[in-house]
Amino acid sequence: MNRVLTLLGIAGAAILITSASIAQTLNTVKTRGSLSCGANGQLPGFGLPDAQGNWKGFDVDYCRALAAAVFDDPNKVKFVALTAKDRFTALQSGDVDVLVRNTTWTSSRDTQLGLNATGVNYFDGQGFMVRKALKVNSALELNDAAICVQQGTTTELNLGDYFRANRMRFKTVTFASVDEALAAYDSGRCDAYTTDASGLYGVRLKLAKPDDHIVLPEIISKEPLSPFVRHGDDQWFDIVKWAHFALVNAEELAISKANVDEQIKSINPEIKRLLGAEGNFGEQLGLTKDWVYRMVKHLGNYGEIFERNIGQGSPLKITRGLNSLWTKGGLQYGMPLR
Repeated sequence: MNRVLTLLGIAGAAILITSASIAQTLNTVKTRGSLSCGANGQLPGFGLPDAQGNWKGFDVDYCRALAAAVFDDPNKVKFVALTAKDRFTALQSGDVDVLVRNTTWTSSRDTQLGLNATGVNYFDGQGFMVRKALKVNSALELNDAAICVQQGTTTELNLGDYFRANRMRFKTVTFASVDEALAAYDSGRCDAYTTDASGLYGVRLKLAKPDDHIVLPEIISKEPLSPFVRHGDDQWFDIVKWAHFALVNAEELAISKANVDEQIKSINPEIKRLLGAEGNFGEQLGLTKDWVYRMVKHLGNYGEIFERNIGQGSPLKITRGLNSLWTKGGLQYGMPLR
């Protein structure tokens, strides 16, 4: 080793050390034969097992897309249900390989927790849900309200900021899990329930009488939701990051689950690169040439994943809004694969 350091110098030695460590998570996943994905487990549309124990949701399909990229099998995933409070510890400790659980990208999570956000797969914002009988039309009318919220979240912090900024009083009623907070709200312990707006539309379906409740119009924060991985494994970070970009680019290029077999024969250079018919972009990540083809063939593109789970093809019927492609006035923009 000393001779190698002498020949290469300090910079070269750093490259050698880094190169030896970057493949750790991918190798672990391959050796294990499955991906371990930290998910919600209580949020309709994003992460929730059905009555037969089959996991479904927007975040769930992102995990399945990663499994498809690595194994060509979207079912080679073990889902680990995590609360907001224990989600980061589970990732830090290696209990899960990736956290895909409606988690907001913030500076402290990037710098203090030893984690990396890989890219915004859902642009969200915090809102409030109340009973129609309360006859409240704005969050600014919630002075002195008791509000149910999940602890250990940016939601809890934003709640305090919003009420202080507007010189309003409130009582926070905190719970460890979504189901506990929602049950307390449904039973009347709280005047309002707050979480990300996307989550409000999902959890409203779980209430005893969903139609008796409304989501107020105010969005009080920026909640860019992203998958997270651990610091120190650049290869795995790149794989999770580029999986998102690839799914967005597939939608932009009109590559779908139904036509991907035809599209792989396209003469369009962008499509050829994306689907592995040209270049070695998959190999650069430690995957196969057809890694994007695998994801789209099994799960569809970003738009298909969105619509099926939380969009117009789902009970939630959330409009694309900010999550439309950049070519359609939204913020979803896939970096170029080249």
